[in-house]
Amino acid sequence: MQKQELRIVYMGTPEFAAAPLQALIDNNYKVVAVISMPDKAMGRGLKTQASPVKQLAQSLSLPVLQPDNLKDPVFLEELRSYAADLQIVVAFRMLPEAVWAMPPMGTFNLHASLLPQYRGAAPIQWAVINGEKQTGLTTFLLDRQMDTGRILLQEKIAIGPDETGGSVYSRLMELSGPMVLRTLDLLLSGLSRPQDQEQFIKAAEALKAAPKLHKDNTRIDWMRPGAELYNFVRGLSPHPAAWTAWQKPDSSIQTVKVYQVAFEAQKHTLKSGLLLSDEKNYLKTSVPDGFVHWELFQPAGKKAMSASDFLRGRPGIKDFILL
Repeated sequence: MQKQELRIVYMGTPEFAAAPLQALIDNNYKVVAVISMPDKAMGRGLKTQASPVKQLAQSLSLPVLQPDNLKDPVFLEELRSYAADLQIVVAFRMLPEAVWAMPPMGTFNLHASLLPQYRGAAPIQWAVINGEKQTGLTTFLLDRQMDTGRILLQEKIAIGPDETGGSVYSRLMELSGPMVLRTLDLLLSGLSRPQDQEQFIKAAEALKAAPKLHKDNTRIDWMRPGAELYNFVRGLSPHPAAWTAWQKPDSSIQTVKVYQVAFEAQKHTLKSGLLLSDEKNYLKTSVPDGFVHWELFQPAGKKAMSASDFLRGRPGIKDFILL
């Protein structure tokens, strides 16, 4: 099949998925429809907001479908009416077989990890949290299980020792459009040889998952070693952000998002989880093997600030208790 004949249905929702859609249009691919998640109420005013992919699709005058149920017969019939040869998925949701198996060339997904490592919803953050030295992008053919299909292409990038989840996200987003285009070139060439993911597992290598991030698994555990906490904070920065809570001298409890810390390895006899400060320049917490210095954080209801800015005019910080 020639490039100009290929009919594509594109599926995605967040900003990360908008870049490949733009790349398809810029390279004269025929995107016949776009599927995105239903609009959500967001922000303090809970105003309904379209996803970045929907906004882009509308600006390009592309048809947009936003089904609540991907198995709905009405939706499936409408999807079938676009007669797509191929479907491309980037940061969307798990598809039922009735959807991914519909086009004759199948459906491929772009995933932000080096599969089979980090299958799941948050591969970028978990790679940084776990202190990985590299990550990347994978395109693969969808099958019945989540993120398990045969691999088409991979591209690796290094993760710097001080990088955040946000910076890795941005770099991978820049590569996502070219990666989708390379995958299309491969499929149209007829030279594609999809490989089972098992072939990418090294001997005795344990597979790490990338589960969805939520309130419970983003809370800071001050009992963990300092290097792990450092990776945890940077992996979740700036979004959704690691968090903790403290009790003020008036017994009120306040949550705090923590965006940036530094770890000072040092032997001590203090118990872990103590909040320490000179009440002027630094705020740090004792951990089993040293101290974690708070560099950028945001108490609930306040703006993000440095330790020195927070401490200005705040005597009594030593009486705060970390929870």
